[in-house]
Amino acid sequence: MTTRRLIATVMAAGLLTTATPASASAPADTPAGIQSVTAITKVYTYGQKVSAVAVEYGETVNPRELDNSTFSVQDTLYNFRFNPIEDLPKLTERKVTHTYTNNAATTRTDQRSVPGRYVIVELDPEQNAGWTVIVSKCPTFLCTVKVNPDLPTQLVQRKNVYGRPGLGIGKGPLLARATPETSIKVTEKPVDLLVDEFRYGSYLSGGMVLPYHYHLPKNYDPAKTYPLMVVLPGHGMGWDGDNLTVQLAADIPATAWLQPKWTGSTEDVIVLAPQHQRVGSPAEADLLVKLLDQFLEDFAVDKRRVYATTVSYGSQLLWNAFAKRPDLFAGGLVTGGFAVNAEQAAAIVAAEIPLWVTHGVHDHLLNINLARTTRTLLRDAYAARGKTPEQIETLLRYTEYEDAAFSLPDYHAAYGPTYEDGSILRWLLSRTKQPA
Repeated sequence: MTTRRLIATVMAAGLLTTATPASASAPADTPAGIQSVTAITKVYTYGQKVSAVAVEYGETVNPRELDNSTFSVQDTLYNFRFNPIEDLPKLTERKVTHTYTNNAATTRTDQRSVPGRYVIVELDPEQNAGWTVIVSKCPTFLCTVKVNPDLPTQLVQRKNVYGRPGLGIGKGPLLARATPETSIKVTEKPVDLLVDEFRYGSYLSGGMVLPYHYHLPKNYDPAKTYPLMVVLPGHGMGWDGDNLTVQLAADIPATAWLQPKWTGSTEDVIVLAPQHQRVGSPAEADLLVKLLDQFLEDFAVDKRRVYATTVSYGSQLLWNAFAKRPDLFAGGLVTGGFAVNAEQAAAIVAAEIPLWVTHGVHDHLLNINLARTTRTLLRDAYAARGKTPEQIETLLRYTEYEDAAFSLPDYHAAYGPTYEDGSILRWLLSRTKQPA
């Protein structure tokens, strides 16, 4: 990750060339007839990107006069995993996949038009462009990241946009004339799908503050109980004073547990995603355990089904938390992490906490031998307690990924192939802590 300073995005909007009067609420550099432009984001396997743009007009739009060439969208080709921050203002053309009308600035799963003042321009999710996470701070040779507060996404209206015609006849009134030479920047706060549904909290103990976000099921009922998934992020997603929510947006593990397409289950899950302070994993793990004890009191969690899943540095918190309070956890998933030590392994094995460990064979940040050490220590500890190979297999799963398994060539990001393999997520959710 580069330590070079973030440079300003310089993308000037064009002149006003439309014939209809501009909305009083629209920014001065937005062409007349367009009320607002909103970026819509979604978290994919390797992080959040702009997945669509919503363009608002003053009246209901005629969808029959729209197609995928009505608008073009340009967005950054910068990806914090591979590019220097100087690439942030370098824009590339996005591929438009669907264009339809809606009554709100959000996408529709059926991608069909309904009466509304918004035109939704959906973009190709496979394109390596439009990423929202950028370098935040680099206090050492390791940097943190954050969600870009000033997205460089811009749009061009290349064809006229018409209103709903009277009696359904004709094109309808002209709402905004085509301005093919005018690039329009986003005017509103982004709509961050799923991420916006998380709530913020903070836990204070011993002078340390642990910021976190959590998600409750849509129809949360305190009279019921729900499994809890604790998501422990990587080093760069730790709290740096300026990067709230990045642990939700930088990669898939937080939002995946809310989506049946990832988990293979429609079961409601509570998700808790804290940001560590990067002051040392023992102290951070102590704070994490205290937060968990409080969280279990405050919310309707099934205490037989508390799980933890990690990315990179988060593994150190998991190992320490499991060793400190093995009674809390029903299972864990460690991706691209550090090695467990002998003392931690002994505590985990004594409690028989089921674990699945995954790692990239060519991980360039944390060598594969760290995962192999974890496997060896845990297997040997189980064998020393008299467990058979078959019994050990039910408690310890292990997967190494060759480069071809990664849909984006960041071979440290073992959570990518891990989460894209739904069987691993289903395995974790199926673990239940046995009564003492």
